[in-house]
Amino acid sequence: MISREGSKPIIQKPSFNRDPQPKKIKLRKTSASTWMINSVFIGLILITIYSLTHLNTENVKLGEAFKGLMMTFEQMFVQPNAGSDGFMVLLEALGVSVLLAILTTIIGAVVGFFLAVLASRNLTNAYLGAGIRAVMAIVRAIPTILWALIFSIAVGLGPTAAILGLSFHSVAYLTKAYSESIEEIDPAIIDALKVTGCKFWTIVFQAVWPTIIPSLVSWTFIRLEINFANAVAVGAAAGAGGIGYQLFVTSGLSFDFHEVGYIVYMVIFTTMILEFVAVKIRQHYLAK
Repeated sequence: MISREGSKPIIQKPSFNRDPQPKKIKLRKTSASTWMINSVFIGLILITIYSLTHLNTENVKLGEAFKGLMMTFEQMFVQPNAGSDGFMVLLEALGVSVLLAILTTIIGAVVGFFLAVLASRNLTNAYLGAGIRAVMAIVRAIPTILWALIFSIAVGLGPTAAILGLSFHSVAYLTKAYSESIEEIDPAIIDALKVTGCKFWTIVFQAVWPTIIPSLVSWTFIRLEINFANAVAVGAAAGAGGIGYQLFVTSGLSFDFHEVGYIVYMVIFTTMILEFVAVKIRQHYLAK
């Protein structure tokens, strides 16, 4: 196309406007495991629908049930009291659960640290580390309460079974947590000490330990909180006593919901104290 402005001709190039190419959408192939999960999920939905449609609701009185539930909640959380046991008995039982949690956490931290050192990929033999990690994964897969029941069969009901069950799972949990913290250390630090001829445990306590102290403290206190919750449950299941046993007796035998609420408040308050102490100690080490 030619246009004139004054006396000089101007040649304009033709413009071609092309529509942008549509983006290609990649389609993912559905794997066999995905099909299996979806099939199980759909099957559970169908079973639930069938159960609800064939449920006998003639004697179900939702209004009365809800009213009874609200009355129980009022007794527990609005009108709590120490009941027939008294405050000192409940406080002593709470102390047993706290001490059980602290003891098993210490055992788990000490044993777990040495196993974590041996399981870390950047410190030891790959086969040794893989073997330890595999065993710890199996231990972690079994819930703490089940370990306590297993040991209660072996050694009988009582504190020993509870300590073994909680410690066993704590070791597996902290081994994984500590080993991951060790593997995050800069390899140059470890290599520099190896070049100078430092022995294995010298490297561990001169390079690894000072570097991961904040992580160790964080993971240890997280496990302490978990162990306190488990100690409450194991106290009744393994016959170890503590506040969990008192809660079981009060709720399942005497049905004193006022005391149940009182115990629940004591457990919540103790958990908040443990969390507060853990945060302060973590801040102290992180500030260094």
